[in-house]
Order: sequence, then C-alpha cells, then structure tokens
Amino acid sequence: MKRSLQSWTGCCILSVATLATCGNAQTRPAGPTTATGPQQTMTWEQVKGRFEAANPALKADALNVDEMKAEEITAYLRPNPTASFTEDQTYPFGPHIDPNTNTTNYRPLTDALTTGSISYLHEREHKRELRLESAKEGTRIAGSLHEDLQRNMMYNLRVAFVQTLEAKAVLELAKADLTYYDNIIAISKERFRAGDLAQIDLDRIELLRVQYETEIEAATVNLRSQKIALLQLLDDRTPVDRFDVTGAFDFSAELQTLDSFEQSALQARPDLQAALQAVEQAKTNEKLAKANGSADPTFAVDSGANPPLPTYYGVNITVPIRIFDRNQGEKKRTQIDIERNQQLTEAARAQVFSDVDSAYEQVRSSVALLKPYRDQYREQATRVRDTVTYAYQHGGASLMDFLNAQSDYRTVQLAYLQLVGTYMTAAAQLNLAVGYEVIQ
Repeated sequence: MKRSLQSWTGCCILSVATLATCGNAQTRPAGPTTATGPQQTMTWEQVKGRFEAANPALKADALNVDEMKAEEITAYLRPNPTASFTEDQTYPFGPHIDPNTNTTNYRPLTDALTTGSISYLHEREHKRELRLESAKEGTRIAGSLHEDLQRNMMYNLRVAFVQTLEAKAVLELAKADLTYYDNIIAISKERFRAGDLAQIDLDRIELLRVQYETEIEAATVNLRSQKIALLQLLDDRTPVDRFDVTGAFDFSAELQTLDSFEQSALQARPDLQAALQAVEQAKTNEKLAKANGSADPTFAVDSGANPPLPTYYGVNITVPIRIFDRNQGEKKRTQIDIERNQQLTEAARAQVFSDVDSAYEQVRSSVALLKPYRDQYREQATRVRDTVTYAYQHGGASLMDFLNAQSDYRTVQLAYLQLVGTYMTAAAQLNLAVGYEVIQ
C-alpha cells in the first residue's frame, strides 16, 4: 500500500507539471480537419480580395458607375442637323393643258417646285459643356457612393471574419479545457484506486465532464455558422469543412489621438465626399438652368428649282422669342437644390464626427478592459487553477474549491477572448467611421 501511494504521488506531481502547460488555450494547435479534400485557409487580405472580386452586390453597383460614365457621352452630343425635301405644285389628279398647243396631256410634274433645306440648332451659353460637366460630377458622385457601399460592406465582412476568429479561439479554449480536465479525471481515478478518493467525489468529477463536451459542441456549431456567413459574403460555394481563416486574434494598446482620426475621416469618408460633390453638381445645374433660359437660333440654308425658272438659294435664321418661358422654374429649383445639398453636407460632416467619436470610445474602452486581463487576470486565473488542483490532489483543498477554481479559470479565459473579439469589432467600427483601415 505504501508503494502504491508513493507511485500515485509521483504521478500527481508529474501530471500537474504537465497540466500547467495547458493554461494558454490560444497557443494550442488546431486539430486535424474532418473534411475530405484540401483545406482552404485564407488570411484577411485574401478574404478581402476575394470579396471585392466576387461579391455580386458590389459588382452590380460598380456597373452603375460605368453606366453613369456612358451618360457623359450622351450629355456632350451635339444636336443633329435637320434636312427636309419638298415637292410642291404637282397635279396628280388632273390633266395638264399645254398652252402652246392647246392639247391635254397627263404631266403632273410639269410645274413642280422642288425645294430642299438643311437646318441646325445652335446652342448658346455653353449648354453642351455644362451638361457634360454635370454628367461628370454625377459620375464622381456615383463613384463616391460606390466606395461608400464598399466601405459598409467591408465592415460587415470584417465583422464576420473577426467573429470566425473568435469562434475558433473559443473552440480551442474548450478543447484545451477538456484535455486538461481529462488529465484530472485520469489522476482522480488513480487516487480512487489508491483509496485516497471517495466514489462520490470521483462521480462528481466525471459528471462535470459533460459541461466541457457541451461547450465544445456549442463552439463547433457557432464556428460553422460564422464560416457559413462569411462564405455567403464571398459568394463562395466551398464546403464549410474545407474552409478556414487565419489571422491574429489579439489587440494593440497603442491608439492614436481622437483628433487625428477625425481629420483623417474628413478627408477619406466617401459619403462626405459624395455630399460635397453633390453641392458642386447642384451649382453646375443652376448654371445650366440659366443657360437653358436663353434662346437658341436655328440656322438653315435652302434651295429650290421650278423649271424653266433658274435654281434659287436662300438662308434662314429662326430665333424663338422667350417672353413667357425663360426656364424660371428650373432656375428656382436649382437654387433651392444648392442650399439643400449644403445642408446635407453639414449633416454628413456632423455624422462623421459622431461616428468617429463613438467608435473611438468603444476601442478605448475595450483596450482599458483588456490590459488588466493581459497583464494580470489571465495569469492569476491559471496560477490559481493549477495551485488549487495540486492542493486538491494532495488533500489540501476540497472538491468544491477545485471545481470553483476550474470554473473561474474558464470564465476569465472566455471573458478575455470575448473582449478581444469586442475590441476587434470596435476597431472595424472605427475603420468604418474613418473610411479606411486605420487599425489592422
């Protein structure tokens, strides 16, 4: 019996030293995949590149920009000239009497007057140039709105990517906890066989294993769900079991000043740029409305022949007299539109400051919460767990103390992973607010 206890004691010491290496769940390598076929593991840059190339909503909106570009051609087209041809003074329904011979003949075209003319509308006040400028500004607005759509969709993609990384980290933590606990169960069985542990305590320890199994199953389902959501954004039909992502799941305590983020956002936010461009287009449209209120002359040249008379030529200038309609309604509308777009620009600028301030505070708060976890709480939770486990195996702690230490360790480690996920989501929110990736 003494030899058995000495053997069991040595096994406990060795096992606790081995278990201490399982404390950091994030360093545990991923298990082998159960899928058939090669595993497709993508980084954030690869996911982003695939998304930009394959997402149908983004591609459809890009085609809208191309359509706006094509409208510039239409806006700058010149008016087509107009040609007319007239055959007049014909007698198709009666005989023709020759005055010289006093005879009747059917000659309907004998006295025909043949005329032809070509006319062209000349647009004054640079109407074509203003239409072209307005169309170009419309293309620039469409391009900015496309960038804004891409900005918002990229945020959704980044959040899906972060949630997938978080689900992977939680699953690895659950697997590491189960591995650690299985070693505890193995040691507890040795103690039971040595007569140092009651059957009821061994049963309670073994029953607690179902919680770890439940956590693994829940984490596995969550990971698959996050991968499915990410594949949908990528418009990718790769089976879930053959798709994976990789990347740093961590946080950075370094954070630039709020003012620097605000100034960057004012320069980079595409929705604000679109609002500013809409003001410029409204001003151009006002100039075009004023130009459309001017009269455009139509120049024409014509020629005719009525044998035996000689062929004649003529010119014609037609000028509409714009007394009642001088495009007053469009002039007033475009003036109001300028003011409306200026107000929308101010609203967009205020929204930029609000978005940046809110996202910055979320990042700052997440960093403040994560620092003590990184510097103190995680290490303390691991040390307490290992110490209580060692004490319990040597009779220095109760079963309840051991189970509480296990629970506290899992709570602290899981809270840390969730806080990292919150930080990375807040960082994506700040990138969205600024307009580009200021935090990788």
